[in-house]
Amino acid sequence: MSDPAQKDRPWLIRTYAGHSTAAASNALYRSNLAKGQTGLSVAFDLPTQTGYDSDHVLARGEVGKVGVPVSHLGDMRTLFDDIPLEQMNTSMTINATAPWLLSLYIAVAEEQGADVSKLQGTVQNDLVKEYLSRGTYICPPEPSLRMIADVAEYCYTNVPKWNPMNVCSYHLQEAGATPEQELAFALATATAVLDALKPRIDPADFPAVVGRISFFVNAGIRFVTEMCKMRAFVDLWDEICETRYGVTDPKYRRFRYGVQVNSLGLTEQQPENNVYRILIEMLAVTLSKKARARAVQLPAWNEALGLPRPWDQQWSMRMQQIMAYETDLLEFDDLFDGNPAVDAKVDALKDGARHELGNLDAMGGAIAAIDYMKAQLVQSNADRLGRIERGETVVVGVNKYQAGEPSPLMTGDGGIMVVDPAVEQEQINRLSAWRTERDAEAVAAALADLRAAASAGRNVMPASIACAKAGVTTGEWAAQMRAVHGEYRGPTGVAAGQSNMTEGLDTLRDAVDAVSDRLGRRLKFLVGKPGLDGHSNGAEQIAVRARDCGMDIAYEGIRLTPEEIVRAASEDGAHVVGLSILSGSHIPLVEDLMHRMQSAGLGHVPVIVGGIIPDDDADRLRAMGVSRVYTPKDFELNTIMADIVTLADPTPVAAE
Repeated sequence: MSDPAQKDRPWLIRTYAGHSTAAASNALYRSNLAKGQTGLSVAFDLPTQTGYDSDHVLARGEVGKVGVPVSHLGDMRTLFDDIPLEQMNTSMTINATAPWLLSLYIAVAEEQGADVSKLQGTVQNDLVKEYLSRGTYICPPEPSLRMIADVAEYCYTNVPKWNPMNVCSYHLQEAGATPEQELAFALATATAVLDALKPRIDPADFPAVVGRISFFVNAGIRFVTEMCKMRAFVDLWDEICETRYGVTDPKYRRFRYGVQVNSLGLTEQQPENNVYRILIEMLAVTLSKKARARAVQLPAWNEALGLPRPWDQQWSMRMQQIMAYETDLLEFDDLFDGNPAVDAKVDALKDGARHELGNLDAMGGAIAAIDYMKAQLVQSNADRLGRIERGETVVVGVNKYQAGEPSPLMTGDGGIMVVDPAVEQEQINRLSAWRTERDAEAVAAALADLRAAASAGRNVMPASIACAKAGVTTGEWAAQMRAVHGEYRGPTGVAAGQSNMTEGLDTLRDAVDAVSDRLGRRLKFLVGKPGLDGHSNGAEQIAVRARDCGMDIAYEGIRLTPEEIVRAASEDGAHVVGLSILSGSHIPLVEDLMHRMQSAGLGHVPVIVGGIIPDDDADRLRAMGVSRVYTPKDFELNTIMADIVTLADPTPVAAE
């Protein structure tokens, strides 16, 4: 029944934003708030996410690209200038460095005179999915789990309205997870965190701690299934809280979640179609009152092309506002209660998720099952791509209805915003000045206290906040964590050796065999991910298909320097080198690698590059000597495989 007088409050309307510099991002935030945005969602650049200062060798080309660089308290102060944090609800998409960024946020709030106990917001702080799908981890899983618990324990006592962890299934779906896998892997992560927290908390207070755990999910284009998935999440979380943790108060068992709808399905071809995809995907998380999101952020129509402009973000925000304020959606009770088709689908999803949860429990839980989950995601993604290649899954404008008019939205600036390359040096200059002007003794003492706390297993939050106030940098904070806990290289999910997944590949396998015979050994294909970009899905799928075609593949995972990739190409005797870069840092990283290939006497080895690469940049890469450039529109992996075979062939004239 509709009752306009009893209309529900709308969800928090957010835009995931941050780029270039703290000052530029601050201007964007204040502009978005003036346009009616009701919460902030901060995107940090990759050096900040992975614990490196802007002048570190691995940060080259990455500064300010996929988010805002925050190297110290001064950057955080600038980021929130004239934004009263006590009145704000801020989501920070940060994981490995979550204790640090929260410490900087608290320090800035104190400078503003805020009552820290009134701060509201979320740090994502979910390291488990970083090992599976996003790749911004620093330390091994066990100490990372302790740091997640440190943040949760500290917030419970000192910042009680803050959500200390956002269990993030968003990237699981981006990595190819089925709905059942997304449900199970996310819920297993949540239980791993709560199991780690339970011994730290007074049993009487534990239900309230459970009630602060929130989730961040993905909603794809199959919006009926996605809506049912959200209802399944609500039921399963309620069940886990009651049976596993004995939480009797229903309000502490509520499944509280924010969402960004799916970016995986946004297309480079006919990108204007993405507006419809985003709207349809939003329906999955808003139509059902029982499973409605508490906060929604939408990608922009052009995210498959590059960095959205402020206008593009505004367009996505208007979509939310029209749904919330013009329609009558918020006047009704749940539209799907008692619907037999919905109930049947929800039950089927819950059964599948419970079965997978049983598998994970039998392995010892989420931390013990990381390798298994990673391999499952790589296989699910391979299956998904295979269905698109075969036309079993229709993607409009990609594998069907490709003919269309040129988009007028793409004229002028090419439809995206480009970060000025000078931004990186300016940020480095500010960082150098910061280091010069701070009290070096205070910094050294704060870092010693931090290291002692981490070594002794004490909660690192108090020492981290002291570091923030002393002027410690992001790289210095993370260096202490690396020194105490060590670094970690996550599983790739790509098995070596021969594969039996050869259906439809006979012609390619014959070609690989023929070229290998001419080369005198098996065709060696090296897949590398230079820089800090942790989006490894594409690299994994290229490596899997190359392996299935019979090539000898080398893929060591993410976060390698150009120097390390060139060394591996030399030692492995690679016939072709393939680079995957989705963070927009392709020009400086590829330029560095091509120079190093020449210096190492490998100028004859073909290099191919894949990523979100504008046409002008693709021309620049080819001018550097890159043999092929692939973007998301090149979805037919077998075509790429055929190119690799051709490039490796020592007798290309005969091959043609």
